Amino acid sequence: MALMNWDSKFSVRIKEIDDQHKKLFDLINSLHDAMKAGKGKDALGKVLTELVDYTVYHFGTEEKLFQKYGYPETAAHKKEHDNLKKQAGELKSKFEKEGGVITIEVMNFLRDWLNNHILKIDMKYGPFLNSKGVA
Repeated sequence: MALMNWDSKFSVRIKEIDDQHKKLFDLINSLHDAMKAGKGKDALGKVLTELVDYTVYHFGTEEKLFQKYGYPETAAHKKEHDNLKKQAGELKSKFEKEGGVITIEVMNFLRDWLNNHILKIDMKYGPFLNSKGVA
């Protein structure tokens, strides 16, 4: 069973961003599945690394759109991204130091982080970018 399921409530009405958010859902679900299956450190580490790397890529996509269209809340949103990148890096370091253990608490953090970021932070820029013709 998936930890997170994509639903239209997560759509920011920008195809490129929605597709990237779906990919993040898939990566979190893959990490969850690997954890539940008792996969080893190498398998978990690979998925965690992909998740962290893709998150950085995704944030870059958003920030390029903000810059291109003059999103007025760019600084606050970028600060949120910077905090989340720091947390993701710390999570990866902790994983590597503690012998490759991923707990349900970590999975709940990732789920809540993605839910909250999309539903509370990202939803703010959708209408702005839509008004600039980005869909």
